[in-house]
Amino acid sequence: MTTLTVSQINRYIKSLFDEIPPIQNIYVMGEISNFKHYRQSGHMYFTLKDSSSQLKCVMFATDNYKLKFIPKDGMNVVCFGQIGVYERDGVYQLYVRDIQPKGAGDLAVAFEQLKAKLAQKGYFDEELKKPIPMYPQKIGVATSNMGAAVEDIKNVISRRYPLCEIIIVPTVVQGEAASKDIASSVKFLDKLGVDTIIVGRGGGSIEDLWAFNTEEVADAIYNCKTPIISAVGHETDFTICDFVADLRAPTPSAAAELAVPDINNEYINLQGLELMLDKNIENIVQGEEARLDYIMNKSPLADIDKLFDFQTSVIENYEKNIRLHYETILKSKAFDLKKNAAMLDALSPLAVIGRGYTITEKDGIVLTDVSNANVGDSIVTKFKNGTLVSEITEVKNNGN
Repeated sequence: MTTLTVSQINRYIKSLFDEIPPIQNIYVMGEISNFKHYRQSGHMYFTLKDSSSQLKCVMFATDNYKLKFIPKDGMNVVCFGQIGVYERDGVYQLYVRDIQPKGAGDLAVAFEQLKAKLAQKGYFDEELKKPIPMYPQKIGVATSNMGAAVEDIKNVISRRYPLCEIIIVPTVVQGEAASKDIASSVKFLDKLGVDTIIVGRGGGSIEDLWAFNTEEVADAIYNCKTPIISAVGHETDFTICDFVADLRAPTPSAAAELAVPDINNEYINLQGLELMLDKNIENIVQGEEARLDYIMNKSPLADIDKLFDFQTSVIENYEKNIRLHYETILKSKAFDLKKNAAMLDALSPLAVIGRGYTITEKDGIVLTDVSNANVGDSIVTKFKNGTLVSEITEVKNNGN
């Protein structure tokens, strides 16, 4: 009897598995459990199970990097791969090369996963949406410069609002490089200082539009300071770009219509405003005329001449009373003046002189005491009609 090692047995069983064609390319359906994704190696390990059994699975990094969605526990999937034996542990397992969600495509699952993630981060919050300027001077467009979308945008803007400048940034909108290029175009236009940015492309399958469903594009739009209108695909197409943008347009043509006003409508609105302004001015003038008419005919100012006559009479009475008042005052003051003048005359030295008396002065000072005079002093004696200058030759004091 031949004795074999564990390694030989496992290797032999593995070779048997490898030579069974039906299990080399096989689809297996089940529910994912015990899912683990080792970031360092990139490999995924999980178990597929149904109601009565389970199967270990591994998906290496060289295969799983192409997945559009992230597998999770509880997800029903269909895995494609081959059954093989892991020699070291002596177990067989499914080596997965592709995973498709059961009942929905991988892109649809990836879309819902990213949508839920960004919604939780607040990327779709309405209060963060920026208003679209009503009268933009510059509009930036990030799209392919060869498709019908860019021509539609240019034609609509040029027709509706020719005052606006259009800046086209040629952008890859499909394929592996598209997401990076879309994000780059958005960042470039944001720094360029345009008023509004239109991001989009024409219609296509979900695969064609997938570049607008990436987190890289979502980050660029969310961090953009310029208002963005998303116009991806047709009216029934929805992308992550639509949810993050400030405004979603069903088509590129509709985006152009939302980005600019119709100049013809603006002219009509201006004419309407002009008519309204003229009517308001006319109403104001009519109202003021009616008010003036009321003042002239029904108010106290209606008979303005009588009012003026009455006021003139009042003023004249005031004037008469003031004149009489001041005449009385003047007469009283004149009487007082005469009275005071008479008193002054009675007390005036000149009046005394007029009665035969004289005034004697020495050096301009009136002599009232003989003791103030000396022999030889020059004195001035004032009479009514003149003065007499003399020299004292003798002084007699009645007291001595």
